[in-house]
Amino acid sequence: MLIIVPVIIFCVFVVRHLRHEFSPYNAGYTILVITIVVTIYVLALLLLTSSRDPGIVPRNSHPPEEEFQYDTSASMEVGGRQTPSLQFPRTKEVMVNGIPVRVKYCDTCMLYRPPRCSHCSICNNCVEHFDHHCPWVGQCIGLRNYRYFFCFVASATLLCIYIFAISAFYIKILMDDHQSTVWKAMKESPVSVILMAYCFISLWFVGGLTGFHLYLISTNQTTYENFRYRADNRINVYDRGCLNNFLEVFCTKVKPSKNNFRAFVQEEAQRSTFPATREAEDTGDRRMKVEDDMDIGGDLLKISQRHNIEDIEAGIRGRGSDVPHHNSSEVDSALGSDRRGPSVQPDTLHSSWGRSSGGWEIATEVVGTNSNVTEIKSSSIPKEACQ
Repeated sequence: MLIIVPVIIFCVFVVRHLRHEFSPYNAGYTILVITIVVTIYVLALLLLTSSRDPGIVPRNSHPPEEEFQYDTSASMEVGGRQTPSLQFPRTKEVMVNGIPVRVKYCDTCMLYRPPRCSHCSICNNCVEHFDHHCPWVGQCIGLRNYRYFFCFVASATLLCIYIFAISAFYIKILMDDHQSTVWKAMKESPVSVILMAYCFISLWFVGGLTGFHLYLISTNQTTYENFRYRADNRINVYDRGCLNNFLEVFCTKVKPSKNNFRAFVQEEAQRSTFPATREAEDTGDRRMKVEDDMDIGGDLLKISQRHNIEDIEAGIRGRGSDVPHHNSSEVDSALGSDRRGPSVQPDTLHSSWGRSSGGWEIATEVVGTNSNVTEIKSSSIPKEACQ
């Protein structure tokens, strides 16, 4: 909008009146054609800058395992033993033009950034040859769109100069036609004055940006490097001379994108984690064994309760003939109370466990519901049930 709206106003209120000022040669239409062509060129460069992959480095799904190291000096205690801790180098050195350059590891992208690569906090991507993130185009400026960005800024500067000059020329024509002063001509065409003021202000931004990037290209720097390393007095290992630096930016082939943004997402196979220590495996085995023993203990408790009830029934029935005052209804009520009553609940059972030749021996005291107390000395569980 900052480009299109002023251009439309310029064509309607200024260029339209200049069509016939050069009638012998129809030069007035040339001004209109140049305005339209330059505007389309600026918008095309803006589109290329904002929509092109700036040089995003694809992320890794896991850290580079070949870089992991075991540090025996810094150890941690696992399972009562000292084991070496896993260390990951945060930086490493690479050679650039025969000079070692330190590159950093990116925790977000899980990779070592290539030289001159930086992670953009806005786009949340590592970008090769990172220059800066431009909010005006809504995109990072990097390896694959830097030349289009510079051409966009430079052409916008030329467009501002062009509109400013033609607007001033139109005011000069008004002065000559009406034989008036500058102030009267400005009152005659206030739109020209507004366009001149707008272009003058814009020229400070896009013109200053163009000059700054001309300096960066001539020294083979990026905006990020210039602001970050200016006070460090570092040697610029990328400077190849002014001419070669310009050729590198404008005459080299643009590298293909490393990303296929239209590809379908591929599900990755489950990766095996790093080998666990022997102590951790033993701890896990012991935990599983304890859980299995608890399950077995619960099953044995249920078996013992069932055998206790069966022994109670057999004892009462066997002693039914010796106790004449117990009738069948009393026996049934006793059996019912033994099955349902609290005398056989787990919290009232006092069991002692031990191995014998016959199997597991369970000594249990059961309190009856009547005045008579029946004491069960022991009940034996077969080995088959335990197994």
